[in-house]
Amino acid sequence: MGSEHYDFILIGTGAGGGTLARKLAPSGKRILLLERGERVPREKENWSTRAVNVEGRYNTKEHWLDKNGKKLHPHTNYYVGGNTKFYGAALFRLRAEDFGALRHHGGVSPAWPIGYDELEPFYTEAERLYHVHGERGADPTEPRASAPYPHPAVSHEPRIQKLADDLVRLGQKPFHVPLGIMLDEQNRSRSACIRCATCDGHPCLVNAKSDAETCGVEPALEHPNVTLLTGAYVTKLETDASGRTVTRVHVERNGERETYSAGFVVVSAGAINSAALLLRSANAKHPRGLANGSDVVGRHYMGHLNSVMLAISRDPNPSIFQKTLALNDFYFRADDWDFPLGHISFVGKMDADTLSAGAPKIVPGMTLELMAKHSLDFWLTSEDLPDPENRVTLSPEGRIVLSYRPNNEQGHERLLKKLKGMLKALDCHDHLIPLQLFVGQRIPLAGVAHQNGTIRFGSDPRTSALDRDCKAHELDNLYVVDASFFPSSGAVNPALTIMANALRVGEHLLGRMK
Repeated sequence: MGSEHYDFILIGTGAGGGTLARKLAPSGKRILLLERGERVPREKENWSTRAVNVEGRYNTKEHWLDKNGKKLHPHTNYYVGGNTKFYGAALFRLRAEDFGALRHHGGVSPAWPIGYDELEPFYTEAERLYHVHGERGADPTEPRASAPYPHPAVSHEPRIQKLADDLVRLGQKPFHVPLGIMLDEQNRSRSACIRCATCDGHPCLVNAKSDAETCGVEPALEHPNVTLLTGAYVTKLETDASGRTVTRVHVERNGERETYSAGFVVVSAGAINSAALLLRSANAKHPRGLANGSDVVGRHYMGHLNSVMLAISRDPNPSIFQKTLALNDFYFRADDWDFPLGHISFVGKMDADTLSAGAPKIVPGMTLELMAKHSLDFWLTSEDLPDPENRVTLSPEGRIVLSYRPNNEQGHERLLKKLKGMLKALDCHDHLIPLQLFVGQRIPLAGVAHQNGTIRFGSDPRTSALDRDCKAHELDNLYVVDASFFPSSGAVNPALTIMANALRVGEHLLGRMK
């Protein structure tokens, strides 16, 4: 039974915990990383779309419940590095305006207690740590940056470059997706990344994706003061009699119960599991859950409005690594709509196995394999708004219950129509993209890759669980650094913001140790 004391205990090793570990490691302080999963096995199935997308080889096998009590199999992964092991490595900054109150058709996206300028240097640091490739100035909504991207933008393959050129002719401003991959296009024979077709949604067999294990945990473990325990599921946080200090972290590992203690405890298990942990840790001083005097823990869950849309063309799309193009022209408004619509980019190139998992409507006369060869595979993201009834709770048996009703949907529907309209316009423009059919699919509730908002930070303890430094208002040594702290979700992938904030909180924690 473990009973050691550390300076820091970090619960979770994803974008928040893994990044924070790297930030704290050089301090020499004793750091314990607790990860409920193991390392992703390196095996040929890493690159198998059938294994990953159809068989769900790496998905958790646990079940949650939806608001109606029906079983929900979440599309999430428990491994060292968290869900970054399977993300598409698109590393966007939130827009500067996202940090202020922003009016949407469906309501107001609330302001953050910090502004963009406070987070900007940590965005720059995170882009360096995660090897981000990009091009400053091409995105019309891009916020101010204090440094160029550390690496040049990843080039488009011919079919995607053709689409980019055509969009420019329509008056749009497509740009290169900022990507965290270890690619050297000028020296491909020595490049770690080989631009494979299974980056988005797959673990990287050659360790060339900038995930939190590769860029956070592994560099941290080079320091002898850092310890990683895998298979370590944290069941509860215990406080002292005052309720102000977490004194014990209870862990189940290898069938045994262990306890650990630390000067500071940092929760980073993902917005859903972090909220569940605090709710499980209720005690006499915190009867509604740890740090939950405001009753906001678990509430305001957001996950974006996400859709995948396939445009099936008579022109083939032989692209292998197609996730290089994005469009933010409608991020804040459109010429016929004064509210935000959202973000357009690509998913990894679809193949027949992936299409079979989604069971799309087949174009007459086309097989799934032929559809895949002719598809342009778009990803569309719009902001959902924080609703206190969209929330994480626990069933009487302690199972996670995820209750969610989509909101602010009009902007997303208009975004889909904008994309369809542009592609149809291109069809009429020199017949460059003669489309036969659009296949659209909304990402269901089980798709929790963009989960955020359940332990929001703020200046008022009555309406938030964390202060501006992501410390629990009601406890002196408890912090949260995954996307739980988001008061609003923006409309881009949250990963880089989680990483940047973890670096910001890390600097604060190091200051407290002096």
